[in-house]
Amino acid sequence: MADLHEMRLFPLGTVLFPGMVLPLHIFEQRYRIMISECIENNEPFGVVLIDQGFAEGPAKSFQIGTTARITHVQPFDDGRMNIQSVGYQRIRVAEFLEDRPYPAGMVEVMPIATGEPEAIETLMDEIKPRLISYLNRLMELTDTDLELDELPDDGLALALFAAITMPVPMRDKQDILEEPDVVSMLRRERDLLKRELVLLDNMSATQDQSRTGPTFSAN
Repeated sequence: MADLHEMRLFPLGTVLFPGMVLPLHIFEQRYRIMISECIENNEPFGVVLIDQGFAEGPAKSFQIGTTARITHVQPFDDGRMNIQSVGYQRIRVAEFLEDRPYPAGMVEVMPIATGEPEAIETLMDEIKPRLISYLNRLMELTDTDLELDELPDDGLALALFAAITMPVPMRDKQDILEEPDVVSMLRRERDLLKRELVLLDNMSATQDQSRTGPTFSAN
């Protein structure tokens, strides 16, 4: 039987992963109450991706999310606050509670299993060069600068790093978060990198064409 416990929830338009920094501006009254209680009781809240609706109103959310621990608070005189939080553990929401003053649910911790070590090593060898190439080319195309140190040597750390840094649609990120183990996460990211590198090739070709202008055959 699952070990369920009640947790405050924050439906958002973003996917939170363990180890990911999440800054938030808290202005809506119900979330002021919720975050104040988290601070007072030194308790985390759960972040779940919105499937339908909006954070400011009724929303249907995915069941798999991540707990967030508050690391910094900047309060304002009118009750608003800026907070910084960090993703901690993956969770599954077994039941959304409708009778609380803010979103809440009965949740269980959902650890990310490891998988076969040999499969992880093989996938890491495939992903690392693709991820470096992808991020470098993305920086060139967008004229941005990302400090890219050595990639993690641990399978889970690499899977989370790739999930956090790849600017893919949130539904793709949610699919990564919902994978049962590290091997499955890395496989999905490998396939996403293949897709994204093709898209970058097309973007680069389009930019080159726009710089040189149209070409005409000599007739």
